[in-house]
Amino acid sequence: MNFNELEIIKPIAKALSDIGYEAATPIQEESIPHILQGRDILGTASTGTGKTAAFAVPMLQNLFNSNVSHRKIRGLVIAPTRELAQQILDSYKSYSKHLSIKVGVIFGGVSQRRQETMLKRGVDIVIATPGRLMDLMDQGLVDLSFVEMFVLDEADRLLDMGFVNDINKISEKLPETVQTLLFSATMPKGVIKLTEDLLKDPVKIATAVVSSVAETVSQKVYFVDPDNKRLLLVDIIKKDFNDSVLVFVRTKSNAERLTRFLNKEGITAGTIHGDKSQNQRIRALDGFKKYKFQVLVATDVAARGIDIDKLGCVVNFNIPDEAEAYVHRIGRTGRAGEEGVSISFCDHGEKGLLKEVQKLIKQEIPIEHEHDYPLEDTTVTPPNNGSRKGRGRRGNSRRGGGGGQGGQGRRRSGGPGRSRKASGKNPGTRKQSGNKSGNRKPNRAK
Repeated sequence: MNFNELEIIKPIAKALSDIGYEAATPIQEESIPHILQGRDILGTASTGTGKTAAFAVPMLQNLFNSNVSHRKIRGLVIAPTRELAQQILDSYKSYSKHLSIKVGVIFGGVSQRRQETMLKRGVDIVIATPGRLMDLMDQGLVDLSFVEMFVLDEADRLLDMGFVNDINKISEKLPETVQTLLFSATMPKGVIKLTEDLLKDPVKIATAVVSSVAETVSQKVYFVDPDNKRLLLVDIIKKDFNDSVLVFVRTKSNAERLTRFLNKEGITAGTIHGDKSQNQRIRALDGFKKYKFQVLVATDVAARGIDIDKLGCVVNFNIPDEAEAYVHRIGRTGRAGEEGVSISFCDHGEKGLLKEVQKLIKQEIPIEHEHDYPLEDTTVTPPNNGSRKGRGRRGNSRRGGGGGQGGQGRRRSGGPGRSRKASGKNPGTRKQSGNKSGNRKPNRAK
C-alpha cells in the first residue's frame, strides 16, 4: 500500500516522496488510519520497521488539520535516549518540510539555554527525554496543557532505564482528552501496566516483534578467548570490510580501550557511550555517518538510536546480557531491504548468553571455524559473575586484564600476538575482495 492510499495530505506526501518513501511498511499501514481517526494505539514493533513514520506522519497531519492560531506544544514524543530523540527530530523535520509546523527537541547533556529560547518562541511538537523535560517542567518553562497527541516510543526501554515515575508525572500534566500512542519492542509486565494506566480503548497492533531478525542480515559467530577478540576484530575488518562497521561492547571503559587499539592498528575509529557529553556523542555519530572514520565502538546506549543507511556490518564484541539487545544491535544493519552482516564474538563465559539469543530468535547462528584465534580458555566465567569486578572475568588470571580488551593476544600456537607493523601490510589499506557492503568506498580520515 502506498501513502496516497492512506489519505496522506499532499504536503506530507510530497515530503515522503522527496526522501524516497513509496510503499508503507506494515506498522505504518496498520497504524496511520487509526491514528488519523483519533484512536489510542498500542503498537509492538522492533527497530527498523518504520515505526517513527507510523506515528509522526499522522501526528503532523492531525495537528496541521486542526488549524489553531496559537503556537503551543500540541504534540509530545518521549524517547529513552538523546540519540533516539535526535533521530526522531530529524525524521519529523523531513516529513514536515512543506508544512508550517515547528518541531523541537529537549534532552540533557547540553546547556538548556537554546531549549528555553525554543520554548519561549513557540513550538508545535516537542521530542524529549524524560529527565530534561521534567527539569524544565519543574522550572515552569514547559506548558503541557495544550497537548493533543502524546507518544511513548521504546516504552520498554524507558522502563528499563527507570523513567516510569517521570512518565507518570508527565502524563498527569496532560489534558484528559489527549490521544496516546505507545510503541514498544517487547511487552513486559511494566509496559502492560503502563498501557492500562495511560491508554483508552487502544487499537492493538503487532508487526515485527523483538525476536525477529531481518532475513537480509547474514549472521555468524566466532568462538574466541577474550584476550584475542580485538586481534580477531582487526583481522576481520582489514580482510573483509571496506565500509562502516558498528561494534558493540559491554562497558564504557572497554569502548575506550578498544577504540584506542583500533586507531593504533591503523583502523580509524570513534566511540559513543553514556559518559560522553551530548556534543561529543553528536560529533561521533555525525562523523561516522559522514565516513570520517570507519568504525564506531558503542555501548548499548546507542543500540536503538543509531540510524545509518546501508551500514555494512555490526559486530557484537561481547554477547549482550539481554537476548533482546542482540536483535536491536543487529537491527542497525540490513535495513530497508539492504543486505547486512552480523558478527558475534563469544568466549567460554558467554556461551550461556549465546544460547539465550538463539532461543529468542529461534535459530542457530552459524559458527565460523576458520580463523587464527580459536577458543582455548575454559576458565572464563559468565559476565555477571562476581569475579568480573576489578580484574575482569578470570579469577586470578591477569592475561591482559579488563575482561577481553588488553593482553598480548594468543595465537593457536600459544605464542605472542602479532605486531601489525612487522606484518608488512599497510594498516590503512582495505582489501576489495570479500567486501560485503556494496559499492560505497568512504574517504577515511587519517
